[in-house]
Amino acid sequence: FYYGPSHPMKPHRLKLAHHLILSYGLYRKMECYKPHPATPGEMTQFHSDDYVSFLSRITPDNLRQYHTPMQKFNAGEYTDCPVFDGLFEFTQLYTGASIDGAIKLNNCETDVAINWSGGLHHAKKSEASGFCYINDIVLAILELLKVHARVLYVDIDVHHGDGVEEAFYCTDRVMTFSLHKYGDFFPGTGHIKDTGAKEGTGFSVNAPLTSGMTDDTYEKIFKPVMSKIMEVYRPGAVVLQCGADSLTGDRLGCFNLSLKGHAECVKYVKGFGVPTLVLGGGGYTIRNVARCWAYETSVLLDTEIPNEIPYNDYFEYYAPDFKLHLTPEPRENLNTEALESVRVDLLTQLQSLQGAPSVQMQEVPPEFDLRKDKYAEGQKDGGDDDDVRDRGPGRISKGNGDGVRRVHEAEFYEDDSDTRDAPRPGTS
Repeated sequence: FYYGPSHPMKPHRLKLAHHLILSYGLYRKMECYKPHPATPGEMTQFHSDDYVSFLSRITPDNLRQYHTPMQKFNAGEYTDCPVFDGLFEFTQLYTGASIDGAIKLNNCETDVAINWSGGLHHAKKSEASGFCYINDIVLAILELLKVHARVLYVDIDVHHGDGVEEAFYCTDRVMTFSLHKYGDFFPGTGHIKDTGAKEGTGFSVNAPLTSGMTDDTYEKIFKPVMSKIMEVYRPGAVVLQCGADSLTGDRLGCFNLSLKGHAECVKYVKGFGVPTLVLGGGGYTIRNVARCWAYETSVLLDTEIPNEIPYNDYFEYYAPDFKLHLTPEPRENLNTEALESVRVDLLTQLQSLQGAPSVQMQEVPPEFDLRKDKYAEGQKDGGDDDDVRDRGPGRISKGNGDGVRRVHEAEFYEDDSDTRDAPRPGTS
């Protein structure tokens, strides 16, 4: 998948991350699955029918037929969301992987699910935005809400998680916590006083930051606020978006975090022991994106890995030092006195919440119902004869109880040829 020659978003970064995770041997400690492609019916659980229909039909060859819809949906030429070959398949794969991860968590089949191809947090209900077309995060959270009364969304991308915040701005069942560059910076939202509306008042938490953010200053704002959120909100599940554009040296970012500083947030969230869906996001210096997500995979696995990059198919990308960790740039950190004010304001906002909200008990809905799907045809894609996706053995049961690990057709095993095919989004 290719956004175009001058576009900063490079899906190729997923191949780099996939091969780095393989070459470090981290896959041996994980169960790796090929995701199902999300169907239009799944996507319209959040997105509008006409927007999903548009995405499923448009190609570089028929752009002229969709001039007006492209303007309406903010896609195509003259936008930051181009139409490229395989666009809809791309959205299906990264979205399906996030939904699959949420289902695994709901079924208690894992404590942590990872989809580095997901985390596209800018997409709106009826609009592409900021290189994002389908908001896999919102769809995964909706899946988690079928089982959990409260879900926490944490966003450490350098850009504000506006699409996710907007989707849940008026509900207390989802709390959003975003740390981001604010002021003359895309998308321009995420002011500290944007705290939610109606039943969601107080449940949108925004930490507006500025350029040069270092590991130490980031930790001073992240950990106290995160700790207070967990104390007050007590979420049943966490979704963590790990955009790597907050790292030092990013093409579009302006923070100065090292891999260790970025991963410390991941480690801290994992330490609460709450079911967690870990997603990718931004990141435009692709060799550093791969470094970051491979290292954070090791952190999630509690496995130390060496600083020397092991040889892999993309070894030359890590020249000249071929090291894993990054050295922050010698630049000024503009987050000074104002940072303490942000920390105090956010803690005050959280303290004012009247405990964790609750919901009325009701029957848990099936994992997925495709009744809204009007576009898909074929096997297991939402047609009339295929209305409900296959269910697993249930949230508690993990199998037949015989203690024998069964071969799953979508799972990779150590003796499989994992690098036989080019990796697809969500397979790491």
